Amino acid sequence: MSGGEGFTVIDAEGLILGRMASIVAKRLLNGERIIIVNAEDAVISGDRGQIIRERKRFLEVGGARKGPIHWRRPDRIVRRTIRGMLPYRKARGREAFKRLRVYIGVPKELEGRERETLEEAHVSRLKGRYVTVGEVARNIGWNP
Repeated sequence: MSGGEGFTVIDAEGLILGRMASIVAKRLLNGERIIIVNAEDAVISGDRGQIIRERKRFLEVGGARKGPIHWRRPDRIVRRTIRGMLPYRKARGREAFKRLRVYIGVPKELEGRERETLEEAHVSRLKGRYVTVGEVARNIGWNP
């Protein structure tokens, strides 16, 4: 990301995807610029096998020209989850979505920056099983 400061870097490692997405969506709507790093290390709560089966079944929906678009990369899965929590069809939702950047790993230009984590979305709050977004992505066809 070129340019000045004015953005928050959030490390998604060990954060529950849905909770992180709702918090980030709210902050984007308030005008904040957010960069999410380590998208592949965010987690989805639930049974590993069931989550992967549901994702594979979703890939069968639609067609190549009609949509919907099925993202297989972890950063795109995270972006799409956040987009689902924004009023994307309205101008303010689209503007908020433009203020979001999501990366697999940590880009070189952000390595020295301080990263924030979201305690209320941390995996330690889960009692059951979970699977990482990167693992789901690999099982539905992403080749890192």
